[in-house]
Amino acid sequence: MNKNDIYTALHKEFDPIHLNVIDESHKHRSHQGTPHTENTHFHITIVSEKFEDASLIQRHRLINNALKTAFANQLHALKITAKTPKEWPT
Repeated sequence: MNKNDIYTALHKEFDPIHLNVIDESHKHRSHQGTPHTENTHFHITIVSEKFEDASLIQRHRLINNALKTAFANQLHALKITAKTPKEWPT
């Protein structure tokens, strides 16, 4: 999955009011355990009402589950900032 695929998958699953996907793969070239260098490391910031009443770990699990196909293929690591609309500055 590339940046656009991740954006689409998360947008479909969480209907966020804010979503930013940053490809940080270039920072991890020559990373052991990752034979390829593209579409491996991303930082996402997502704000969704679906995170209401969910702990931080539950939010991360929901996101990781939504991207399980990506993890099964090329995605190696995901930095996550997941907030509710009440937690997000306007």
